[in-house]
Amino acid sequence: MRAMLGDTVVAEADKDDLISIEGNWYFPPASVAWDLLSESPTPYTCPWKGECQYYSVADREKVLKDRAWAYPHPYPTAFERVGKDFSGYVAFWKEISVQD
Repeated sequence: MRAMLGDTVVAEADKDDLISIEGNWYFPPASVAWDLLSESPTPYTCPWKGECQYYSVADREKVLKDRAWAYPHPYPTAFERVGKDFSGYVAFWKEISVQD
């Protein structure tokens, strides 16, 4: 699967390596083009997943603020709920399309 911003591949991995949480596909950290992401100071803590790290996503034409996020250190109880360890996995908001 690919996460695309226009013609730019932001992340790419086999579907079996992704994790689906609440309708969002989370990509393994090694599959993300980190040179296109920059950490955001926007704070957020999910009641059941834990503290979130937002990222802005950029291609050659634009920067989309807070359109990617990850949970670097999710709550241990979140692993039970999801069924896997998703530490550091990255999800993307609607402007970044996820395609099979």
